[in-house]
Order: sequence, then structure tokens, then C-alpha cells
Amino acid sequence: MSSLFRRARVLIAAVGLLALWVPGPASAAPARASADAPSCPAAERIDTTLKNGARWQMCWDIDRNTGAVLSDVVYTPNRGTATRVLKSASLAEVHVPYDSGQPRFYDVSAIGFGDLEQGTLTRLGEKDCPTGQLRDVQDTPVLCVEEQPRPFAYKSAVEKGVLHGTDLVVFSVSEIGWYDYITEWRFADDGSITPRSGATGSLSPFQFSDAGSGWPTGVGSTRFSENHSHNIFWRLDFDVDGASENTVEQYDYPGSGTEKRTTERTVLSKETAADLAPTRFWRVVNPAAENTDGHAKSWEIDNHESDQYRGPSETEEFTHHDMYFTQYRECERLAYGNTAPGCAASVDTYTDGERLTDPVAWVSVDFHHVPRDEDQDPMPTHWQGFRIVPRDVTATSQLP
Repeated sequence: MSSLFRRARVLIAAVGLLALWVPGPASAAPARASADAPSCPAAERIDTTLKNGARWQMCWDIDRNTGAVLSDVVYTPNRGTATRVLKSASLAEVHVPYDSGQPRFYDVSAIGFGDLEQGTLTRLGEKDCPTGQLRDVQDTPVLCVEEQPRPFAYKSAVEKGVLHGTDLVVFSVSEIGWYDYITEWRFADDGSITPRSGATGSLSPFQFSDAGSGWPTGVGSTRFSENHSHNIFWRLDFDVDGASENTVEQYDYPGSGTEKRTTERTVLSKETAADLAPTRFWRVVNPAAENTDGHAKSWEIDNHESDQYRGPSETEEFTHHDMYFTQYRECERLAYGNTAPGCAASVDTYTDGERLTDPVAWVSVDFHHVPRDEDQDPMPTHWQGFRIVPRDVTATSQLP
């Protein structure tokens, strides 16, 4: 099947919303576990010890809608003990509305990032994964697992000079319309996790507008490639040292324009929709699990690089907040277009004030793409994402 035909067919599927998510064997989550080890067979397991001695373990699978799904994610610091971080992690929606109002694509729920039959999940080769290992689905290499250098893990004139680190990088590629999306997870030797999405490929050769909602590309100012947004949701099912005892806290530091600043800690005891704000962050903490200093282990969510898209209230209420924290329910898999029987349809309707004891974080990062002449084939990759940072998981730095 030609790439042109496949892209056209995928676009038709998006407009018609023909492939809404339906739960099935590929989408079913494995049983929730408490042990600090992945529960999957060896063929579905990633187990990598990085150059500095830190170890990452996890399971992987491919879901028809969300693409790569990582589960049972366990981090072992250099010279430390294993600690569970996430029960599962995946994309939850890629929403692409154009500035003129139409079209409005829902790439995860209406098309699917992991469909080998339709050709949205891309075959990878050695050039995609030059120093790593390719993993197969149905005898097709679709996932790259690779250790990559990370400059300046630290530099200290006083202590021990300079050290460059490494990341375990796990990624797949999905061909959606004229875009190729690189869905990447970076697991650093310092314990941080960076989920991000890189959009590359080509600008649509059919989507043109006027100067009010586009940018001139090509010779003169007669053709305006239309501006559009990439609003990406990730779903993170946290299990900090196990599913029990996990709570969510929001931290604010008011005092801008004053000499002093204060710390405001808010425990999110119920399901909550939240927004970005200067100096605000969230952490998922297990107060029953402490490091050797007696401080509770937690993972901080750092999400400060979003254009904060807000769509129409009548149809896109799910875009009206940057973070959602919901109580775990197996059927709540997508941020929008969720069609599981007996389950709500979108993340804004999942958030109904239920007590929060087993938190799932839904993180939205939005990018407004104003095309440039430089975006004409091949389009340079533009990245959007966020970071999850260990907070008090170890008592001291484990990098040396």
C-alpha cells in the first residue's frame, strides 16, 4: 500500500470517527501487582542497567489506539534498592484542531497509534535505532530500546568534577495523516522520566487558509498553510512503592512582587481537575515509604511547557484543564472518545469528586503549530512533553 494512499485513508477515518476505542485483549491492563518487579514474560520485558549502575525494568505492549504501553515500571538507583514508580503509562489522546475551526482530529481515539493492519504503527529499521535493540510485534520491529548519552549529569568544581549521564530511551513511531509521531519515553540514570512526543513528516498539502489563520509558505503570499494545535494527553497510573497509600499533593509558592514567599501545600483528597500556574507543581507521594533520612518517597510532575489550549465548552470540555487526577478505574483508558461499556466518555467526566486513594494522572501538553517555510519537506521534528522527577526517593545523589 502506498504511503499516499495510506495517509489519505487515515485522514478519512479521522473525519468519520470510525475507530473509537473498544476494550479488547490488546487494551486490557494486566492484574495490579505490588512486587517490585515486572510481571510480564521475558519477551515482553525491558531490563536495562545504565552506564552508572542505575537500573530500569518494565513491561511493554502495543495497544491499537494508544500505541506503546509501558507497565510495571521499576527504578533501582545506583547502589540503591528497587522502587516501583508506575503501574502503567501511555498516550491518552492527540487532539489536532485547526485554527479556522475545521477539521478537528482525534488521532488516538478515532484513528489509533498502534494499528499494524492499517499501517499507523510504523516498521522501524537500523537507521531508526542505530545503537539499540528493536522489539517486534507480529514479526514486525516497532519499538526501539536504546541507551543514549545525556550531557552534564552534574558538574561541580568543589566536589567531583563533571559527569555525563545516560538515558534509557524507549520509542515507537506512528504515521497519522501527513505526520509521523515519535512517541518517546526517556528514563534517566538519575531517576527522572521524560515522556514526550515529536511530530515530524510533512505539512498537509491540502490544509490551507488565509492570513487570519495561516502562515504564507512557498513563493509569495498567496498560499497560507493553516495554523493548528497538537494537544497531547498522557495517562500515568502511579504506584509509588505499591498501589496503596498513594496521595497527591499540590505545591504553590505565592509572593510574587514581595520580599518573602511562602509554601502552600494542598492535599488533593478527591478527584481534581487542575491548571498550570507559576511555581506550581504536583507530587504523588507514599507517606508509608521513606528514604533513609525519614522523608516520604514521591515523584514530582513538572509540566510547564504547554500552550494551554482551551476548546469549545460544548464539545471539548476535556481540554479546559492541564492536569487531571482520578481514582483508578480499569475502563478509563482514553482522555476522549472512551467507549468502554459502563464507563464515562472523557477525562473531564471521570473527575467527579471520588475519593483519591489510587491516583491516575492525566497530563496535557499543548503546542500551537504556526507553519514556517522551513517546515516544508521534510518537516523538522517539534517536541512537546513533561518530566517526572524523583523527590526524596533517595537520601543523597546516586550519580557518582
